[in-house]
Amino acid sequence: MSNFHSLGLELANLAVSSDLLLKAWDAILEIPPTPSDPNSPVSITFKVSQLPNETTLVAFDCSSTFNLQHLQGEAGDLVSSPASFQFVCTKVNPSVSIHKAATDYFASVQAELSALQIDTSSPLIITGRSLGGSIASLFTLWLLDRIDPRKSKRPICITFGSPLLGDKAFQQAISERATWVSCFLHVISNQDPIPRVFVSPETTSLTAQSTRSTSRYVPFGTTLFCSELGCASFEEPGTILQLMAKMSLKSLGANQGLQIFDYGGVLKSLKSNAILRKVGNASEVINQSRTGIILLLQAIEVIETQEQATSEANALITKVEKKLEIFLRHRKNAFDPNKYLNERRLNLSYVGCYKKFATNNGGYYDSYKNARSRGREELRNKEKIVKDQRILKQYWDKTVEDIERKPQKEGASIRTRFKYGGTNYRRMVEPLDIAEYYSQGKKNYLKEGRSEHYKVLEQWLKDNSVSEKKQAVGMTEDSCFWAHVEEANISCGVLKDGDTSPRDKEVSLENLVEFENYMMNSIEKYSVSTEVFLEGSTFMKFWQDYIAIRGNSYESKLTSFMKNKKGGSGSMVLMEYK
Repeated sequence: MSNFHSLGLELANLAVSSDLLLKAWDAILEIPPTPSDPNSPVSITFKVSQLPNETTLVAFDCSSTFNLQHLQGEAGDLVSSPASFQFVCTKVNPSVSIHKAATDYFASVQAELSALQIDTSSPLIITGRSLGGSIASLFTLWLLDRIDPRKSKRPICITFGSPLLGDKAFQQAISERATWVSCFLHVISNQDPIPRVFVSPETTSLTAQSTRSTSRYVPFGTTLFCSELGCASFEEPGTILQLMAKMSLKSLGANQGLQIFDYGGVLKSLKSNAILRKVGNASEVINQSRTGIILLLQAIEVIETQEQATSEANALITKVEKKLEIFLRHRKNAFDPNKYLNERRLNLSYVGCYKKFATNNGGYYDSYKNARSRGREELRNKEKIVKDQRILKQYWDKTVEDIERKPQKEGASIRTRFKYGGTNYRRMVEPLDIAEYYSQGKKNYLKEGRSEHYKVLEQWLKDNSVSEKKQAVGMTEDSCFWAHVEEANISCGVLKDGDTSPRDKEVSLENLVEFENYMMNSIEKYSVSTEVFLEGSTFMKFWQDYIAIRGNSYESKLTSFMKNKKGGSGSMVLMEYK
């Protein structure tokens, strides 16, 4: 009986139920053979063909002299972040390692590939077998980095018997791009030793401590295991490694002289006998997982029927079951910033209502900071908004982390999309964090108290800022403005302290002059809210102390402005700078 159980992407279902796999394999066989002289060096060849439905198919193959020995020894070394694939690196994975031989062979044909005139607005299939499959994967990555996803269709990459290509960081960097990792389908026969050459039989998990170079390689994308009995697809890297290691143990010593396995017969069998079953959700899989996993492993001949009761088989089934459960739960609970964006806008609107109320009652910052001392009503208003504040911080903290994990090119477009929402959030919520921070008697918020996600959101705005003439604002643009005011207040306290050393007084005066320049620059750019100058605000209290320290004879641009400013019902006129 033939069984096909898909625990991977829809691509696996489509590939087996249609002619996709057979067409890809046939395209590889159509590549003209290279000389079979065993003394000739291994070479990579490729062919571009057109299918009737306007689909372009690029097939890669390696010379017939290729065998396992070409992947062993130094040929199996990893190279760290090769220049041609620096784009794969992300902030979370700044360095990735790729199979050195594969990158070298890709480099040998890169100039020819660059010259190809491929219409990426039409469907594109990239395929290859054995080492040619590695080149197909690298070419697919290379294209994904260069095409405009708004105008192009993403290519599909199908490999047959391809050795593992990179390390865990490489796998993670690709997996972080959901639109990339779904492009790859790797077909592996239980009789083909080449895909397993970089997998140690002792491999049990991604965290296994091993000095063997074979355990450093980690699969990415969807892997379709196949045998004479059927096939099964998996996405979870640890499960794939375990199954490949099990296959290595079962076939140890067998087929080791095989150069390139012929997938034609297996593919025809799958096409004619495939029984498809889609996976709906994680709970569905978990409820019937053990029976399903036994059938999966039998279908690819990792375990035999009589092995079900053995401790070794049960241990493997249990490991696969646990990994799948964790993987599917993680995917189900994966954070999607777009999904909750509208809800968070509602939370921000509640904070905006509080700001409007507070502005008319002593100012947004000071109302929040001093709510406890202003009576029960203001305290209740603050407590209501604290929940929205917490929800917003959690959302944007996760959003920033998720977007920053993405590669520079993909992340840039997403950062632009979230830039304005993140800026509004930062300017509305961070002042409340600062108020809470300094109300607890703390110091130096900018260096010791500021959350990393605020810094990143601020950088997003700087990276995409457009200079324009500004008008008076209703919200102070620098979300850390009040931290500067509080630090200036602290410097005034140092100067008033009779026990302060001359050096500390000198430093404090320098800090205050720096704050004056910062304040005046903000005023000239119309980037401070009028509530800053409300009677009794933290800034106005600072200013009274500062002038008392400096004396009435002290003059500066800021003192000139403060003497000439006029206010009325929360508005101000910049006499010299309007």
